[in-house]
Amino acid sequence: MNPDKAQLRPQYRQLRHLHAPALQRWLEQAGPVLQPSLRRALALDGPGERHVGLAWPLPGEPDLRPWLLSSGLPLALPAVVGNHLLFRPWRDGQLLSPDACGIPAPTARAGHLQPQQMGLLLIPALAIDRRGVRLGYGGGWYDRLRADPAWRRLPALAVLPQACVVPELPCDPWDVPLNGWISEQGWHALQTAP
Repeated sequence: MNPDKAQLRPQYRQLRHLHAPALQRWLEQAGPVLQPSLRRALALDGPGERHVGLAWPLPGEPDLRPWLLSSGLPLALPAVVGNHLLFRPWRDGQLLSPDACGIPAPTARAGHLQPQQMGLLLIPALAIDRRGVRLGYGGGWYDRLRADPAWRRLPALAVLPQACVVPELPCDPWDVPLNGWISEQGWHALQTAP
């Protein structure tokens, strides 16, 4: 693991915490305006039910649930099972239980989704650079998931305050860059997305 990343995490965790309220307000107020453009650009309204993957919010992370529940799109939450990150369908009010990392997730009864059943991944991040390199918590769950070409083909966006978008972050060989980010300044898609 890159020691520079470990040193940067506390700095960006604090920065994200300071700016998270502005991002949350934006998601609640202006975020619904973003929904139609995301739906069109990512073809989420095409044939077949395509889920949007979001993460159950941890302290300091934006809560995407109210924004996405109002979209009418089918949603999915991640679940860590053994050494794998899976996505399971999720509806508001559905019974959740802690996954292997202790984060609320749908139970195995919900089944798990294949990449072709997904339309978009909204991934938590401490920071992202202008190449799409994400600074996460260090578990590598999303990089391992997206190392699979079928998962990598899905658009994946970080959701974080604009203050956490930086020119360059340390990059390891296994890092899989994201396709862009959503901040309180809107949706930024990378032209050279992987």
